[in-house]
Amino acid sequence: MMNDKGVTVQDYKDELAIELQNTLDYWSKHTVDEVNGGFYGKISNANTVDGTAPKGAVLNARILWSFAAAHNLNPVHDLRLADRAYQYIVDHIIDQEYGGVYWTVDYQGRPLDTKKQVYALAFTIYALSEYFLAKGDEVIRDHALRLYRVLLKHSFDAEHGGYLEAFNREWQDMDDLRLSNKDANEKKTMNTHLHVLEAFTNLYRIWPDAGLKMQIIGLLNDFQHHIIDPNTSRMHLFFDERWNSKSNIISYGHDIEASWLLLEAAEVIGNHQLAEDIKKLAVKMADACLEGLDDDGALWYEKDPSANHIVKEKHWWVQAEAMVGFYNAWQISGCHDFLTISYKNWNFVKQSILDRQNGEWFWGVYEDGQLMAQEDKVGLWKCPYHNSRACIELIKRIK
Repeated sequence: MMNDKGVTVQDYKDELAIELQNTLDYWSKHTVDEVNGGFYGKISNANTVDGTAPKGAVLNARILWSFAAAHNLNPVHDLRLADRAYQYIVDHIIDQEYGGVYWTVDYQGRPLDTKKQVYALAFTIYALSEYFLAKGDEVIRDHALRLYRVLLKHSFDAEHGGYLEAFNREWQDMDDLRLSNKDANEKKTMNTHLHVLEAFTNLYRIWPDAGLKMQIIGLLNDFQHHIIDPNTSRMHLFFDERWNSKSNIISYGHDIEASWLLLEAAEVIGNHQLAEDIKKLAVKMADACLEGLDDDGALWYEKDPSANHIVKEKHWWVQAEAMVGFYNAWQISGCHDFLTISYKNWNFVKQSILDRQNGEWFWGVYEDGQLMAQEDKVGLWKCPYHNSRACIELIKRIK
């Protein structure tokens, strides 16, 4: 298959293999904290290290997943940084007393923000499952299963379905449930449900338990019946415990990301009817995201329909998800336009998001094309996961 400029999918695959190696090399070279252990919690856009920054559960889990997944794709990628991330998570991030994971520890590995954010717990399960696939050590799977069980015990809403957002260290209710300052303070969120689904899907690969399968089916039903608007094929972002929507913001990046993650979940558990239903939904979701595409192939950040305002920033993670999501839509539908969009998005990344001087991907660019230079290169949210996963996922899909 060739695009309008004569570039084949094999060319695409070859470029992504190089970029995956570049990404892993950056994290190996720049992020290892040889003084205090683990990885630095913050590195600026210009590669200035903040050696006293907090170290996040999500950052460490995503490092673990990225290096384990790269090794599982091709053993030429070694596991040394995955081993390091795993040991740091076990020694410092997992709460050995109350279960779950801390949101952050300080730069020396001492508990800092001890709230139990289910999002962070999900990413740790996701990463441990991938690492087990690489190592085969039952102790790793045991860690993942303990985290899964504590998540179900405290977060699963048996009455209304879905998962509650956050708790204090002792798993009691708390006032501030927000994942970040940008989020609404609500009991259920699309974002946490999406990554609980992703975590459970990866866990099912190493532990095909009937109860876990039912949880995955329940999550897929939550997306179809509560989270995705049947009229627009777009997701609502925030909810109360009864699934009443509390926001009308459209997140283009999350919509295109969910379009392929939902299908992956249905396929991994072998539910063919759900998979066929979600294939149709995935194409509709990709279609709905076309509104957020710029002429250069990049996908904008979000839209507020009530103000008819689009935030036309182009964030690194949104582009990574667009590369996979539109490719997935092409695989399902055969519509060549989706493949062309995936190519164009990668070209935008090469031109505007790759930091060819200092390595890794910039956070993004503003509407006028100016670099978002004040944002992290490494941080609580800036991790190797979205870009490495896009490379890994597309390499696996391109035959």
